[in-house]
Amino acid sequence: MSLRRERGEGKRTRGMVMLYVAMILLVVALLAGLRFYNFIFAPNVTVESNRDGVIYIPTGANFDEVLFLLEHSGYIENMKSFQWVADRKGYPSRPRGGRYTLREGMSNNDIVNLLRSGRQTPVNVTFNNIRTHKELAGQLSRRLEADSLQFLKALTNEDALGEIGFARHTVLGMILPNTYEIFWTTTPEGFITRMHREYERFWNEERLERASNLGLTPLDVATLASIVDEETVREDEKSRVAGLYINRLRRGMRLQADPTIKFVIGDFTVNRILNRDLEVDSPYNTYLYAGLPPGPIRMPSVTGINAVLYYEEHNYLYMCAKDDFSGYHAFARTLQEHNRNAARYRRALNERRIFR
Repeated sequence: MSLRRERGEGKRTRGMVMLYVAMILLVVALLAGLRFYNFIFAPNVTVESNRDGVIYIPTGANFDEVLFLLEHSGYIENMKSFQWVADRKGYPSRPRGGRYTLREGMSNNDIVNLLRSGRQTPVNVTFNNIRTHKELAGQLSRRLEADSLQFLKALTNEDALGEIGFARHTVLGMILPNTYEIFWTTTPEGFITRMHREYERFWNEERLERASNLGLTPLDVATLASIVDEETVREDEKSRVAGLYINRLRRGMRLQADPTIKFVIGDFTVNRILNRDLEVDSPYNTYLYAGLPPGPIRMPSVTGINAVLYYEEHNYLYMCAKDDFSGYHAFARTLQEHNRNAARYRRALNERRIFR
């Protein structure tokens, strides 16, 4: 009996040991599983309250550069766990450049899926009051990845622009000032393509019909609108100014638009146009050449374009800046009346000692 009892107790002891070992192994497995689960699915992004964390990954960046950017962003709590998950999801071999938004509480799995998919958060790009290609290139480079020289090259690439029916001297008539949602990595060529798409959407059937009834092409409208925009800063006066220029075009009169002279001499800040300025031989000199200049003298505004399409009907043929410097113009039907207005304005300039 003693031997049997000892054997039974030995079996029970071994059984208890095995049970304890099994329990320990189970606990270890659960802890390991929990650790791996946390590595993958636990929150690992911390940003300031009510804000999102934005990170910019340059096009062509490798995984080490991504790690550097993430670590120095301060948004990732545990970089080792992120790297562990990224390795196992195959992200190191395929980083994608872009502007990405990291939100509070995102897990490593969320982060890797976001970066690997290339789901960027677009940038709001706003531009207006643009006079030159260089100005536009500079504004775009401050919001998008490409630098100003790359944008300038695209804006003046005659071959590429020719494929969509434009040239370097007309492309500003295609680009409409507005606020656009654009991906940060959009190339300069991609930007041109996007603007051409927006241009074709803008010139709908109604606007095309209005332009056709005026005997103008969309580019003609943009060119005239650019002159109107430079002529007056007063939005409520643009349609009247547009009507004046349309009257002159219909009568075969030269536009004699001072803004075109400022464009020719390369200085939009002058207050007085001198006689020598009027003699500069340029197809943009509307004192020398009849009709519209070859292209816009600046990027036309949408309000300027609409002012031309929906111009005010009247009999004015002349205008001159008012002598009260309000930004408005004195309009005239006859040259005699215009000369009186011009004399008052010159006198006001002299009194203020404005000679240029």
